Amino acid sequence: MKELLEQVIAGVAAGGIYASLALALVLIYRAMGLINFAQGEFAMFTAFICFALLDGAQVPYALAVVITLVVAFTGGLAIERLIVRPFERGSPLVIIIVTLALFDIVNSVAGFVWGYTPRSFPSPFPAKPVDVGGILIGVQDAAIIGVSMLTLGLLYLLFNRTKLGLAMRAAALYPEVSQMLGVRTGVMLGLGWGLASAVGAVSGILVAPKILLEPNMMQGVIIYAFAAAVLGGIDSPVGAVVGGLVLGVLLALIGAYLPSLADLRLALSLLLIVVLLVVRPSGLFGQVQARRV
Repeated sequence: MKELLEQVIAGVAAGGIYASLALALVLIYRAMGLINFAQGEFAMFTAFICFALLDGAQVPYALAVVITLVVAFTGGLAIERLIVRPFERGSPLVIIIVTLALFDIVNSVAGFVWGYTPRSFPSPFPAKPVDVGGILIGVQDAAIIGVSMLTLGLLYLLFNRTKLGLAMRAAALYPEVSQMLGVRTGVMLGLGWGLASAVGAVSGILVAPKILLEPNMMQGVIIYAFAAAVLGGIDSPVGAVVGGLVLGVLLALIGAYLPSLADLRLALSLLLIVVLLVVRPSGLFGQVQARRV
């Protein structure tokens, strides 16, 4: 039981990272009805920015994180305004190709600027676990859970308790009606991209100390985030959170108790995406859309 609880806690920590990135995917999907395939690369790039502030400029950790989140928000907003918006009225396939192009561009720029040599990302938390009632809990894992839950809680308050959040939700769900009511849907869409980039940056900063920092570091994580979003419902923020936590715990238990399948966890996540799209495309919490035959 002790080992099981330790694995569940580690799985919840990993699931918090998947949940935050899955939530970023959901924010873009609710705004445009499309998946941003470059979301993971945005998170990777902002993690490099944070690393440059910490290692190169010797900026204090908290200030470096704040600056990184501001840069991520501004960058997401600028990308939507300058790159995505000109194609907004085009075919969805065109926008998908644009996000795939952004994936390659961001990855290449990161490799050109910082190189492809893996490096360690500093963590403000000690690596040594603490004993809580006989259960070893990693301080870093506990911090990841806390930061992830805080991020998700702040987003919940934003979308449910503020006029700006309600306007963003309305613009995403009912753009035509929102325009008639005076909501500037274009501005709300840009803010959605900026917010999604900032949320993705949180996941990049959280995962970087656990894996080596390099331009391809988020390519596995984004697949887990896709699986989490599909599991919970690609249009459901709550589903993204639940899907991320469930997937994190499931993968942790597979690694601990089914070691022969540990190297297949990425493939199993891809299989989960395929199965869910066939069996329940709307996910656990997504809205089921009726189609007239």
